Amino acid sequence: MDVERGVTDRANVLVREGVIEAVGSDVDGPDPFDGNGGLLLPGLIDCHVHVAFPRAEPLPRSARVLEAVSVLSGLLARGVTTVRDAWGADAGFRHALREGWITGPDLLVSLRQLSPTGGLGDWWAADAGREDRIADPSLPDSVFDGPDEARAAVRRMVRAGADWIKLGASGALASIREGRSVEPTDAELHAVVDEAGRCGRDVMAHAHTTRSAAAAARAGARSIEHGVFLDEAAVTAMRESGCWYVPTLAPADGDPDLRRAHRRSLDLARAAGVPIAAGSDLAPRPHVDLTTELRLLSEAGLGPAGAVRAATSEAARLLRLNDRGRIEPGLRADLLLLHGAEVDVTDLAGRVRAVWQQGRLVTG
Repeated sequence: MDVERGVTDRANVLVREGVIEAVGSDVDGPDPFDGNGGLLLPGLIDCHVHVAFPRAEPLPRSARVLEAVSVLSGLLARGVTTVRDAWGADAGFRHALREGWITGPDLLVSLRQLSPTGGLGDWWAADAGREDRIADPSLPDSVFDGPDEARAAVRRMVRAGADWIKLGASGALASIREGRSVEPTDAELHAVVDEAGRCGRDVMAHAHTTRSAAAAARAGARSIEHGVFLDEAAVTAMRESGCWYVPTLAPADGDPDLRRAHRRSLDLARAAGVPIAAGSDLAPRPHVDLTTELRLLSEAGLGPAGAVRAATSEAARLLRLNDRGRIEPGLRADLLLLHGAEVDVTDLAGRVRAVWQQGRLVTG
C-alpha cells in the first residue's frame, strides 16, 4: 500500500540488512516470502501509549514492570512496530528492547507527565496527601509551580532519558467535570516548551478543553493529545502553530456524550487542516490498542486509508522519524502483512499474517 496516496498495487519488496532496498513488480531476491493475496503495510506507529501504567489495585511495583513485558510483545505481534509512551515507562524499557532482553516496538519515552501542583501529574488524596504510585528514581518528580520550576522539571526528565516531554495542559476528564481542573499558566507553558526545545525535545500536551489546547498550541507544543472538547478557536490555534492532533478516540468511545463531543472536535480539526496522527491511549483496562483506534478513526470520517495514514506516514512525521512510515527504498523494513488485499481496518488484529521489524520476521 502506498499510504500517502491511499492506493494499492502489486509489487515485490526487497529487504537487505533491515532496510527496504527496492520496490517494484520486477524486483527479485533470495529466500522469498510469499505474500500473494495479502496487503502489505508499513509497520504501525502508536503515538500515545502507556505500556507501564499502574493498575487501580494496589500491587507491588514489580507488577507494573512485568505486565509491560507482555503488553510490548503483544503490540509487536499485532503489527505495531513503534510507540511513543505518554507516561509510565522509564528509559530502562527502551534499553531492554534495544538489547533484546524483551521484545516489542521501538519505544520513545516521556517518563512522567509534567503539571503544576493540583494538575494531572500531581497524585494526591484527601486522606493520605501526596501519593506517588510510580515512585522510582528513574521517573523523577514532575510537579512544578512557576516558569523556573517548569524548566527544572523538563531538565529532570531529560537527565533521566526522556525522548519527549509530556505536559498536562489540562486536568483529567473527571477533574474537568468536577470543576477542579488545574492548568499551567501561559508563562509556565512557554517555559516548558522553550526549555524542551533547548534540550532538543518536543512537547506532547494532554489537553481536553478548548482553552488548554489553544494555549498549549500557541506555546509551541508539538501535539495536542485527546482534545475531547475543542472548538473553532482551538483548532485555528493548532493549525496556525503547526500543531498535530492525536485524538485517542478509544478510551472515551463508550460514553455517548463524550463520543459526540470528541467526534465533533475531530471534524473541526480535519476541516481546519490540522494534521492527524493515531494514538490509542493504552492505559485504561482492558487495554484498547491501535487496531481499535484505527477502526474508530475510519468511522469518524478519515476512512480506512486515512486511518492507516494516521498510523504510518503521518505518525512518523509527528515523531520526526524520517526512516519509517512508508514502504519506500531507503526506509526501515518495518512491515505488516495482512490476510486479504482490501484496505479495511474493521478487524486489523484478526487479519495479521506476518510482521517484520527492521527486516526481521517477528510474527508469521
